[in-house]
Amino acid sequence: MQIHIQASDLPGRDCGPDSDFPGYENIHVGVQRKDRPDELLGPHPADAPSASWVLDCTATVTADGVEVAGPYVQNRLGGRFVYLSWGTVDRAGVFTMFRRAKLMFADIEPEVLESAARTGHLTGRLGLTDAKGQPLCARVRPPQITWSATGGA
Repeated sequence: MQIHIQASDLPGRDCGPDSDFPGYENIHVGVQRKDRPDELLGPHPADAPSASWVLDCTATVTADGVEVAGPYVQNRLGGRFVYLSWGTVDRAGVFTMFRRAKLMFADIEPEVLESAARTGHLTGRLGLTDAKGQPLCARVRPPQITWSATGGA
């Protein structure tokens, strides 16, 4: 199965400080590889008009539902998920993470996940700017993200 993440409304490459946010410059976002926070798939600058990623994974139908696994699927207590990692990129090109958004498979309607396992394509669409104009973080639940079983990109 392929997971297509389609993001819009990025917050900008520079975000100033706020009461709970120190502010950062040269912000980028990418998908974190499982158990490797410094290894990202497709980092995009946060001032891009959109960002998208395609994750190859497996979807196994079990008695408890669909189990998704792959190199970019995290598996912790509480379930499986994908991390979108926000960080700064320095002059040497080194990415330093400062926050993450968590896309939980448990938040996908079971019928949608089952259909995606059959079609081979799951698409998640979301905006990446929070209500304060900062990079979206924490657990991202519907309606902030819309999941659908699709026929491809």
